[in-house]
Amino acid sequence: MTIREILNTTEHRPWNIPNENWKFYQEWNNAIFLHWQVELNELKKFVPKELEIDLFDGKPWISVVAFTMEKIRPKNLPSFPLISDFDEINIRTYVKSNNKTGVYFLSIEGGKSLSCKVAKGISELPYRFSKIKRTKNQYESNNSELNDKLNIQFKIGKEITEKTELDKWLTERYALFQDTEKTINEFEIHHLEWPINEIDLKNSEFNYPKFDRLIKNEPNKIQYSKGVKVIAWGKNKKEKTGYNTLYN
Repeated sequence: MTIREILNTTEHRPWNIPNENWKFYQEWNNAIFLHWQVELNELKKFVPKELEIDLFDGKPWISVVAFTMEKIRPKNLPSFPLISDFDEINIRTYVKSNNKTGVYFLSIEGGKSLSCKVAKGISELPYRFSKIKRTKNQYESNNSELNDKLNIQFKIGKEITEKTELDKWLTERYALFQDTEKTINEFEIHHLEWPINEIDLKNSEFNYPKFDRLIKNEPNKIQYSKGVKVIAWGKNKKEKTGYNTLYN
C-alpha cells in the first residue's frame, strides 16, 4: 500500500490526522508485544506529573515491545540502511494529554549505537544502545552497563480476526508524549490498524532492575504483529508550566 493510500485510510483513528505535512516514514516490523497490568502508585514514579496515566477498566498497563525498525527516513530523502534499520526494544505505558490518548516511553533500546545517537538527537527520545540479536523465533538483548537483559523464545500462532477492546487499547495509539527538562514533546503518527497474531512464549527472561516492581512474573497478555508502515509528523513542544499538575 502506498503512503497516499495509508494517509487516506483513517476510519480506525480516534481523531483526524494533522493538517500539516508529515515529516518521517518508518516501518515497525515483526513486533512482539508483552503486556503487564501494574499498580498505579508504582507507575506514577516514572511518568511526568503533567501527563495523565490512561487506564483500562481502572488499571494501568505497561508493555515491552521488541521489533525491528526499518526504512526510517525524512519525507524527501531515501533511507540509509546502516542507520535506518535496527532492532529496537521499548518499554512504554499509556497516557492521555490534550484530549488524546498515546504512549509514554520509560525506556528505548536500539541495537546500533549510531542509530541511537541519531534518533535521540533528532527526536529527544530516550534511546540507548544495547546488544540485540534476533532470529526467526528468538529475540535477545543485553546491556551490561545497566544489567538489563531480555531473552524470549517464541512461536507465532494464527491471526486474531476478532480483536478485543483490550487488544485495540494496547496497540492502536496515534500519539506519543515524551518529557524533556522543560517541555513535553508531542508526536503524531499514523498507520493502518495493527494486524495481530497469537504468540506462544517457549522461554522468557526479563531483567530490568529499574523497573523490577513493574515487570515481574509472566506477562498478562502477549501479541505478535508482522508490522505496520508508519507516517510521523514533527514534534510539538509545550512548556511544562502550561500543564495542570496531575500528581503530587
